[in-house]
Amino acid sequence: MSKDYYKTLGVSKTASEADIKSAFRKLAHEHHPDKNKGDDKKFKEINEAYQTLSDKNKRAQYDQFGSSGPQFGGGGNPFGQGGQGGFGGFSWEDIMRQAQQQGGFQQGGFGGDNVEFDLGDIFGMFTGQGFARRGRNVQADVTLTFKESIKGVKKEIEIPTYKDGKQTGSKKITIEIPAGVDHGEQLRMDGYGEEITGGKVGNLIVVIRVQKHPVFHKEGPHIVMSLDVSLTDALLGATIEIETLDGKEKLEIPHGLESGTLLHIKGAGVSAGAFRKGDLVIKTRVVMPKKLSKKAKELIEDLRKELE
Repeated sequence: MSKDYYKTLGVSKTASEADIKSAFRKLAHEHHPDKNKGDDKKFKEINEAYQTLSDKNKRAQYDQFGSSGPQFGGGGNPFGQGGQGGFGGFSWEDIMRQAQQQGGFQQGGFGGDNVEFDLGDIFGMFTGQGFARRGRNVQADVTLTFKESIKGVKKEIEIPTYKDGKQTGSKKITIEIPAGVDHGEQLRMDGYGEEITGGKVGNLIVVIRVQKHPVFHKEGPHIVMSLDVSLTDALLGATIEIETLDGKEKLEIPHGLESGTLLHIKGAGVSAGAFRKGDLVIKTRVVMPKKLSKKAKELIEDLRKELE
């Protein structure tokens, strides 16, 4: 049965790339296995849907055939007879699954006996343009600080090199991590995987790991933090300085602030496109004084009479 990737991400079939990415980030954050209420199965479904819909070619094939797609063989097969199991034992779903899950490759290398096939090459076989194998993908985990994940960063990493199934050594490369990546997100770099005689070079799959920050966390395009506000500042209002990822910023505390009020510093969040950025969102908590002097009690009594 074909899977509804649009439904999985909660977007329409006409959703833009930005909408798909935004929906993925929100759901990935909500269901990430590291969270208390995380759901590993749901997280994998979300990631599978995103890997297809975020790629123009895969999305076009999915829109035409669905996740199951045509089997290469059997009744009504527009590509001719190839056997019930598909060409070379591969069904469309086998190939899509391999593309989406990056072949189940292990950290720092690859595993299994399946060779990745380029979808364009497969269709090329049926149009007389030939059929080429592609080398296996190589996976590398990259750990980022929270600030690096928000701002983007260039990283030098060392990756193993392979040819025809054998490791030939390693090499250092510099990769550019875009701003706003999420924990668990995967980036693909073409041509940095296994070399294969008579075929195409595989890809490098970079898996992002983001360290937790003691103060900030990300919610969609926004960076969120908590802030304790004194009772006097909540009552009278104040201008205070807070530490942000970009340094110290002034924050206006309005008078009469209620605990739980959200304050915003516009544009201090994650880049969400050429013309829009998220905010730094401050969740406030009014802190009551634990001890009151006699004079303070008298002043508060006067205040109560004033307000009654």
